[in-house]
Amino acid sequence: MMSTEKESFRDTIGTINEEGKRAWVFPKKPSGKFYTYRKYVSYVLLLFLISAPFVKINGNQFLLFNIVERRFNIFGFPFWPQDFYLFVLSMVIGVVFIGFFTAAFGRIFCGWICPQTIFMEMVFRRIEYWIEGDRGAQIRLNKQKWDAEKIRKRVLKWIVFFIISFLIANVFLAYLISSDKLLAYIQSNPLDQLSTFISLLIFTAVFYFIFAWFREQVCIIACPYGRLQGVLLDTKSIVVAYDHKRGESEKGRKKFKKNEDRSALGYGDCIDCMQCVNVCPTGIDIRNGTQLECVNCTACIDACDDIMDKVNYPRGLIRYASEENIEKKLPFKFTPRLKGYSAVLVILTGLLIGMLFLRNDVEASVLRLPGQLYQEKGAFTISNVYTYKVINKTVNAIDSVRFELLEPKGKISTVGNNSFKIDKEGLAEGTLFIEIDKALLDNDKNKVKIGVYSGDGLIETTTTTFLGPRSFSN
Repeated sequence: MMSTEKESFRDTIGTINEEGKRAWVFPKKPSGKFYTYRKYVSYVLLLFLISAPFVKINGNQFLLFNIVERRFNIFGFPFWPQDFYLFVLSMVIGVVFIGFFTAAFGRIFCGWICPQTIFMEMVFRRIEYWIEGDRGAQIRLNKQKWDAEKIRKRVLKWIVFFIISFLIANVFLAYLISSDKLLAYIQSNPLDQLSTFISLLIFTAVFYFIFAWFREQVCIIACPYGRLQGVLLDTKSIVVAYDHKRGESEKGRKKFKKNEDRSALGYGDCIDCMQCVNVCPTGIDIRNGTQLECVNCTACIDACDDIMDKVNYPRGLIRYASEENIEKKLPFKFTPRLKGYSAVLVILTGLLIGMLFLRNDVEASVLRLPGQLYQEKGAFTISNVYTYKVINKTVNAIDSVRFELLEPKGKISTVGNNSFKIDKEGLAEGTLFIEIDKALLDNDKNKVKIGVYSGDGLIETTTTTFLGPRSFSN
């Protein structure tokens, strides 16, 4: 009877065990060249993330995403709902850039730049290492009964995690409601701003849940970018990869033995030390190839290089490389696909820059009052009533704002004062009347052009429709 060799395939994510329960990951504390570089990058990004809502340029918060009041500041430039097309275009550019970057360098964004990874690996895990110790100590503590030592370490960790989550929630709130409002709320009684205080506690609970319990599951389960990886990557993409040609050779892996000629025996350079697995923050074995859970954090590269140094083998068994580089020793090339992404990026970025330069500091709209027809004033004059809105997108007040009818000739007057002031980043609205001689009307619907002036300077133009008697149409 012939025997058949069973082949097994991984059909679950790395953080789920055979019983379908959560397999808690206890990664070894990483160290090495790439980890040092990541720390420097993380320090800069953490400083940016924390300070961005508190930095101001020309009185504008550097980054603000106030969805409720529909106010947005990006790099100090204020954007209003009328500028939503610019925001959409920016998002499209971001998506194309992510596609371009992933096609070229894999999921490097996740390991080096993503706020989730930065806070998880460079803040919360480092606190965990400080309180509970490295991988072995954490595993022992997890299995340990709830004695005084375990309660002390766990409670201390949970308190510190909660405090940091609370601070992150405050910074996050500054992005949403503005840093000025946040600082004012901090100095006031929390009960006076109960809804905001409750929102702050909700954000704190969410961040605490993510970093204390959900952790790497965010990258594996919740984040859609990991799913895009399989679509965007190809054999030419540079990712964190295991050189199976060198590591496996003909007979596969083998534990290290001193003074043994592994190449003569047909074994590869991988000594099956499992350090690349132990250090992985998502609990995978990089030797199985590119996987959904891999965030390209380079921890396995540092761990493998350290082992290679100890056994006097060349570094680079795990490295940044493409599949073609490992299989065929081909260098990285700027493929037609990447050229296509680049062309689209250049076109969209140029379009965005052009629109930003053409964007007005003042936005005016004049609309006919709904349900109102024209009125005849005397034998020769037709009058229409309108509502107007003028938005000041700058950080300076605009004085002596008035309307003038540019085409055709006529009279325009506002209800109340004919000139008014618009506060910085403010809105002025009201009602105005336009009166035009019948002889100047071409038909029953006429296009009129209105100028918005500040003093003697024209700051904006807008158009609207003027209704006249049908009998005067040509």
